Amino acid sequence: PPIQRGHKADTTWPLPEGPKSLIAELTALLGPSHVMTGSDTERYARDWMGKYTGQPLAVVRPGSTDEVAACLRLALAHRVPVVPLGGNTGLTGATMTKGELMLSLERLNRIRDINPAARTAHVEAGVVLSRLHEAAEAEGLSFPLWFGARGSAMIGGVLSTNAGGSNVLRYGSTRALCLGLEVVLADGRVLNLMSALHKDNSGYDLKDLFIGAEGTLGVITAAVMKLVPAPRAHATAMLAVRSLGDALTLLNRLQEATGGLVEAFEYMPASYQERLQAVRPDLGLAFDRVHEVTILVELGATAPALVTPGTDGAVPLTSLLEDSLGAMMEAGLITDAVLARTEAQRRAIWARREAAAEITFAVKPFIDTDVALPLDRVEAGLTAFQAGLAAIDPAAGLLVVAHLGDGNLHITIFPDPALAGPAHNDRIVEALEDVVAELGGSFSAEHGVGLSKRPSMARRKSPVAIEVMRAIKAALDPLNQMNPGKVLPS
Repeated sequence: PPIQRGHKADTTWPLPEGPKSLIAELTALLGPSHVMTGSDTERYARDWMGKYTGQPLAVVRPGSTDEVAACLRLALAHRVPVVPLGGNTGLTGATMTKGELMLSLERLNRIRDINPAARTAHVEAGVVLSRLHEAAEAEGLSFPLWFGARGSAMIGGVLSTNAGGSNVLRYGSTRALCLGLEVVLADGRVLNLMSALHKDNSGYDLKDLFIGAEGTLGVITAAVMKLVPAPRAHATAMLAVRSLGDALTLLNRLQEATGGLVEAFEYMPASYQERLQAVRPDLGLAFDRVHEVTILVELGATAPALVTPGTDGAVPLTSLLEDSLGAMMEAGLITDAVLARTEAQRRAIWARREAAAEITFAVKPFIDTDVALPLDRVEAGLTAFQAGLAAIDPAAGLLVVAHLGDGNLHITIFPDPALAGPAHNDRIVEALEDVVAELGGSFSAEHGVGLSKRPSMARRKSPVAIEVMRAIKAALDPLNQMNPGKVLPS
C-alpha cells in the first residue's frame, strides 16, 4: 500500500509496490542520475549540525518548475508526502525526513534575469545566496541579505524560513526583499506570482503565505528579489560600551547622525569573546582585554560626498563615524573603540562575528535558541533569563551573540551534562520562553520553527493564530502532503 503519513517507510529493497512504482515513474521522468535511494541519500538526509538524521524514501532533483510540478503530482497520486530541500543550512530540523520523498532544488539554479534599471533579480530557488551577491555586484548593485551560511544557503530556503542576518536593521528580512514568487502547490498546479511590482492591491498578498512557511504549503521554485545600490564605502568599528542600555542609545544617536546609514549593529559579549579566543585564537580580538559589552557597527554609503576620499586620503564616511564615536566617547557612552582603516581590517572584524556557528557548536551538549525582543527590553530579558537559568542549572554555560539592531538574540545554553536530557532541556527552553513572552517577544526570530520549535508553538502561539494557520494548510494542502509534521503543533 502507499506510505501513510506518520509511518516510517521501509526503504530496504524490495520496496512495497506503491513506493517502488513511484520511484520507477520518477526515474522515467527525471532520469536515473536524478533519483537517489538508499545510501545515495545520506548527504541529503543529515542536517549540517548532525542533530537530525533522516531516512527519505528517495531524493529527487528536478531541473525545472515543470519537473517539480510533475514530481508533486506523482507523489500525490501515490500519497507519499514531500519534503523540499534547499542548501540544508537550517537549524530547526525543517527538512527531517522519515519515509517521505525529499525534493532537492539544487538544479533549479539559474539566475533568469538581473534588471539594473528596475533593480530586481529573477532567480530560481536553487541559486546559492553568494552567487546572487556576485551577480548583483557585477551590475554595481547589492542583494542585502548577509549571513555566515551565504556560501551554501539557497534562495528557496531563505524564503521558506524568512531568513534574516546582519543587514536586517537597514534592509529588512527576506520577506521585505521579495517582490514576487513562483510556487508549485501540493497538487502540482503552478501559482505564478512573479510580479516585479512594488505596489499591488489586487486582493490577498498570497506570496506572504509561502514566505516563512518552511515548505508546508508548497514548493517555492523562483522569486523576484529586490536589489539595492552597492555601498561604495563602508565604515566599520568595534566598540566597548558600559551596558546594553548605552548600546541602544548609541545606535539611536548614530542613526540620527548618519541619516540612517547603520547597516549592522552586532552584540558580542564577554562570553562570546572568551569562547572565540579559546576556539579560534587565530582570529584574535579587537581589544587588548575582554570587555563585558562589545558592539560591531558598520555604516554603508553610496553618496559621492561620503565615499570620495579627500586630499588627505580620508574617506568622509569613516570620518563621520569617527567623529560621531568621539563625541559619544566624551559623553561616556563608549569606553573603547577600534576603527577599520583598511579592507583587511574590516574583514578581520567580520571574521570574528561570522565564526559564531563554529564556536557556538564546538561544545556539546547544547541547546540552540533564537529569540526576538523589543530593542529596549533586551537587557532586561537577558538579565532575567540568566537568573532563571542559574536556578534551574547552576552549572550551565551561556553564550549570546545578537543582531542587536533588530532585537534578534541567539542564545545557546550548555546544560550540565549530568542533567542534560529532553525534560531538563525543555525546562530551560520554557524558562526562556517565559521571559520572552513577558517582555512581548517571540520564541523564533529568524530560524523558523521546523521540528525543534513545535513545542514552543503549542505553548506560546495564540490558539486563534494556530487555528487560522491550520485552515490555510487545510485549504492548500488538504492531504497534508507538504512537509508534514513541521511548523504546526500536533
